[in-house]
Amino acid sequence: MLTAHDQDPAAPSAAAPLRIALMSCAHTHAAAYAAQLAPRGDVELVVADPDGFGDLHRARVVGSYEEAWNTWPGGPDAIIVTSANAHHRDLVLEAARRGVHVLCEKPLATTVADAEAMVAVCREAGVVLMTAFPVHFSPAVQALRTAVADGTLGEVIGLTGTNNGKLPAGRDWFTDVELAGGGSLVDHTVHIAEILDSAFGAPATVHAVSNRILYADRAGEGAETGGLVTLTYDSGLVATIDCSWSQSADAPTWGGLRLQAVGTGGQLQIDAFAQHVGGPGTWLPYGTDLDALLLDAFLDAVRAGEAAPPTGEVGLRTVRVVAAAQESVRTGQPVPLG
Repeated sequence: MLTAHDQDPAAPSAAAPLRIALMSCAHTHAAAYAAQLAPRGDVELVVADPDGFGDLHRARVVGSYEEAWNTWPGGPDAIIVTSANAHHRDLVLEAARRGVHVLCEKPLATTVADAEAMVAVCREAGVVLMTAFPVHFSPAVQALRTAVADGTLGEVIGLTGTNNGKLPAGRDWFTDVELAGGGSLVDHTVHIAEILDSAFGAPATVHAVSNRILYADRAGEGAETGGLVTLTYDSGLVATIDCSWSQSADAPTWGGLRLQAVGTGGQLQIDAFAQHVGGPGTWLPYGTDLDALLLDAFLDAVRAGEAAPPTGEVGLRTVRVVAAAQESVRTGQPVPLG
């Protein structure tokens, strides 16, 4: 596998800090990733902020992607893509061309064709491509996967998932269908779709409905603000995902992610963000830092030169679920996958 260091005879040894470029501050997760990486002794971080979104006092910030690519002789070892969704493809393909590893925000792309191209090009270049699904690392989610795998719940026959949130504020591109690929169906389907993929594989059919009842005056034209996605599996399992932007603007936190699994041998309810304290209007989280676990997995993958879950392939599969949901909304019919 050809990496940036292979191209650079003056590259540091394997024990040297990894050279990481954070590409854009458009996504709200960018600040959290920068806060995790900037203090680390095993990382050198540069942040490209061409749109002026960032307020990253601890990180080195440059004004363009080109500056970030050229910060080090030979380029970065890896990039983290936190741009608007529609720009993921170009940044990932450029990274593959340069032999640079990638962690890309979810959704991986705004179209299935773009996601397929990203996965294929990174595979051909021999570079790591991972998708930024921090909730994959939640202990509660792991408990669900374990219960499914060891048969604790018997045969799982139904699952309800809720990934609600506030209408994104301060980042208008989230509700711009050209830049985001859609509205809440795009933003809040993929996290639970990834969890279901890790436990049950790909669904057989997708059926979805959506609306613009809430926040229609603030959302971009054509962007749905509420949605319900129903997945059916060959086993007979039926799973639903409430992906609405339905949290009030004055809610104490952005939203949450909950799942209830019903099996022939029992039930299991999980709340990925249950670890918090607070009273009315207050939310103080504690416990497991899912962003830190995601970044640790990615840095380990870069050092090993081999992707770890959540991979680009699962990112592609969740884009297929979203695309099928959008097609179902258009036609009013279930859409087969496969």
